[in-house]
Amino acid sequence: MTEAVQRRRVVVRGVVQGVGFRPYVYTRATGLGLAGHVTNTPDGVVAEVEGAPDAVSAFCERLAADAPPLAVVDAVDHCEVPVAGGAGFTITPSRTGGPARTLVSPDTATCAACLAELADPADRRHRHPFITCTHCGPRFTIVTGLPYDRAHTTMARFPMCPDCAREYADPADRRFHAQPVACPACGPRLRLLAGTPPQEAAEAADPVAQARRLLAEGAVLAVKGLGGYHLACDAANAAAVAGLRRRKARGDKPFALMARDTADLAGLVRISPAEHALLTGPVRPIVLLRRLPAAAAAGGVRVADAVAPRCPDLGVMLPYTPVHHLLLGLPGDPPGPRLLVMTSGNLSGEPIVTDDAEALERLAGLADAWLTHDRPIHVPCDDSVVRVCDGEPLVLRRARGHAPLPLDLPLPVPPALAVGGDLKNAFCLGEGRKAWLSAHIGDMDDLATQTAFERAEEQLESVTGVRPALLAADRHPGYRSTAWARRTAGDRLLTGVQHHHAHIASAMAEHGLDGRRRVIGFAFDGTGHGDDGAVWGGEVLLADYAGHQRFAHLAYVPLPGGDAAVRRPYRMALSHLRAAGLPWSADLPCTGACPAEELRVLERQLERGLHCVPTSSMGRLFDAVSSLAGVCHHAGYEAQAAVELEAAALAAPGPAPRAAGYAFEVRAPAGGDAPVTADPAPLLAAVVADLRAGTPPPLIAARFHTAVAELVAGLAVLARQRHGLDTAALTGGVFANTVLSSACARLLRGRGFTVLRHHRVPPNDGGLALGQLMVAAAGNRHHPQQGGGHVPGGTRQSA
Repeated sequence: MTEAVQRRRVVVRGVVQGVGFRPYVYTRATGLGLAGHVTNTPDGVVAEVEGAPDAVSAFCERLAADAPPLAVVDAVDHCEVPVAGGAGFTITPSRTGGPARTLVSPDTATCAACLAELADPADRRHRHPFITCTHCGPRFTIVTGLPYDRAHTTMARFPMCPDCAREYADPADRRFHAQPVACPACGPRLRLLAGTPPQEAAEAADPVAQARRLLAEGAVLAVKGLGGYHLACDAANAAAVAGLRRRKARGDKPFALMARDTADLAGLVRISPAEHALLTGPVRPIVLLRRLPAAAAAGGVRVADAVAPRCPDLGVMLPYTPVHHLLLGLPGDPPGPRLLVMTSGNLSGEPIVTDDAEALERLAGLADAWLTHDRPIHVPCDDSVVRVCDGEPLVLRRARGHAPLPLDLPLPVPPALAVGGDLKNAFCLGEGRKAWLSAHIGDMDDLATQTAFERAEEQLESVTGVRPALLAADRHPGYRSTAWARRTAGDRLLTGVQHHHAHIASAMAEHGLDGRRRVIGFAFDGTGHGDDGAVWGGEVLLADYAGHQRFAHLAYVPLPGGDAAVRRPYRMALSHLRAAGLPWSADLPCTGACPAEELRVLERQLERGLHCVPTSSMGRLFDAVSSLAGVCHHAGYEAQAAVELEAAALAAPGPAPRAAGYAFEVRAPAGGDAPVTADPAPLLAAVVADLRAGTPPPLIAARFHTAVAELVAGLAVLARQRHGLDTAALTGGVFANTVLSSACARLLRGRGFTVLRHHRVPPNDGGLALGQLMVAAAGNRHHPQQGGGHVPGGTRQSA
C-alpha cells in the first residue's frame, strides 16, 4: 500500500524578502524530504511542499518560529492543493504583478561573520568595503521594486563573478540568494576624490587608508554611507570640528560621533545595559548618552568642546558598514582617529545628499575630499536617534534600521496617507491594521526637502502597495505639508487634524489603545495651531481617536515677533515677566541679554499687541525660564534653550525638592466647559526671588522641572475627579526631556495612573503622522476604498 502524500500551498507575509527566507524554506523543506518549490511574489514568499503528511505538518508548524534573524513574520497561511508529483525542491524565479503586500527589510549593520571575514587576510573578501550576506547589509536603501531580487536593486548593474554566483546558488552557503552579494572582483568600487575639481587621487591605491590619513591630518571627508553621505572629521581635533561647524552653518547644534567600539567611550559617557544593547545591536542608531565630568576622561579619548557645546549628552553610534569599520581601523592598522564626528552630509536644514554628482556640487564647500563608491542609493535614509529613559528606548528620529518596518494598528484604517507636520517631517501610509511611518524627511521650509518628501512618498507607496483614498494633514494654514496635501488631493477626501490631538492619538496607537475610552493627554511642545487660532503647546486634552476636549492649558502670553522669540529666548522671558506683572529689572539675566534699543521696541510691541499672537506653549515657557535663569539667551537650533536648561538641572546637587513658591496658579472654572488654566506667574516670581538670593542656575532649573512635573500630576488628578479617567499620555517634543518625563511618570504612577510614553514612535513631530492617520480614519470608518464621501472635519479642497 502506497503511503499517503499531501501537498500544501504556504503564503508567508511580513519582512520575508531580503532576509534569507527562501534559502531558509529550501533548507527546511529538503531537511524534511519534501518536494516542491518556493518563490518571491508581491504578496510575500509563496511555497508549495509535497510529501508525507507528518513532514508537511512539521514544515508548516514552526515555519515562523525558526525564521531567519532579520525576518518578521506577520502571517503564515496554508491550504491543501492537488498533489503534483515530482522530486526535489527548488527556488524558482520571482513572480511579478499584482499589488505589493510584502515588506522590505531595513538596512542592517554588518554581521559578526562578515566582520570576521573582513579582517581575515586569508579570506577572498579581506578588506572588501561591500562585504555582506543574507543576514546583514543594505536592503531598503537599494530596493527599486518588488519582489526583492537583485534585478530590483541598485546591485543590478554589477554582474556576479563565478565565485559569487556559486555562493549565491549554494543552499549551504550564508550568501545563498543574498541579493547584494559581491566581492572585489565583481562588486562596487570605492574611490577617494580630492582637489578642485575633485578627481580620483592618483596615490590612493587604498582609498580607505588615504582617507584615514586625511582625517588624522584634520581634513573633513564626505563619506558615502547606506542612506546618504556623512561629513566626517577627527572628533578630538578642535580646529577640524570648529571648521566643520562653520562650513555646515551648524550653530551650536551637537554633532554625532562614531566610535570603533564602546571601549573608546570610557570616561566620556555613562552606558547602561539598555544603551549598550542599542549601540551594539543590528540597528546601530545614534544613542544619546549622558556625559561624564571632564575629569573622568583623563588618560582616555577626548572630544573637542565644539562637538556638543553645553549639551548634557553625546550622540554616539558604532560602525554599521564595512567602510566605517575600515575607516576606524581594523586590528593591526596604523593608528588613526579613534572617534569621528559623523554628521549628515548636507547644509543645515537641507535633506541628506545621496546622489554622487550632487555630493560633489553641494558638499564642495564643506568637504576636503570624498570617499565614495558606484553603488547608487535609491532611497535616502538618515541615521536613527534613540535615547533611553527609565531603562526603556525612546526613539527621537525614526529612520535607518527602522524604516520601512510597519507598526501594528489597534483598529483597521482605510487606504490613507497622513502627511505629518513641517518640522521633523515624517509621513505615514496606512491600510488595514498596518501603518508605515516613513523615515525622517526633515524640515519642510526648504524646496529640496519638499522634493525629497514627494519622492519618498512615491517610493513608499510602491513598496507597500497602499493607494491612499484618504489624506490627513495638520490644520495649520501655513504648513507646506498641508499645502502639498491640498494640491495633490484631487477627488480624495482630505481631513484636517488638530496638531496636539494628533500627538495624543500617536501615543495611543503606539500602545495599542482602541479608543473606546478617552485618555488624559499631555501634549507639550513648542508650537501647534490651536482651535482658537492661538499658538498652542501646553495642552491637556481629554481625547480618543474620534475627538478631543481641551481640559487645561498654560495661560496665554504674547509671542512677540514669532520666530524672533524662538531664536532669542530672552524675548519670551520678558514677555512672561510682563504677563506675570514682574518688572524688567536690570539685574535679571534676560533683561541684560536684550539690547537696549530692542528692549524699548519690545516694550512698545507688547503694549500695543503688534505681531504678538497669544501662546500657551510649554516649550516657550522652558525657553523663558532658561533665559531668566541665565542659562541660554540665544537659540541656534531647535529647543537649544530647553536642552541647556535640562543640562543645568542634571548638574544640580542631588534631587531637587519642591521649593516654596515654585508652583503654578491653577484656575479651575466651577462649571461649564471652560478649560482649566495653569498660570506660571507665581513660579516666575519664585525664580526671580531665587536669583536675587544667589541661588545657582542648576538648582533653579531642577526646581522648575519638579514644578512642571507636579503640575502634570495635579491636573491629571483633577481630570480623574471630574471625568473618571485614569490613563495619562505624555507626548510632544518637550517629553524628549528625560528629566521631565521621568519625574512626570513617577508622580503619575504614584497616584495610580497608567502612563503612556513613546518608545517606538518619536514624541516630537516625527510621530505626528501616525496620530493624524488614526484620527482621520476614526472620522471615516465607512469611507469607500476609492474616493467619495464627505465627513465632518473633512474636505475635498482644504485641511
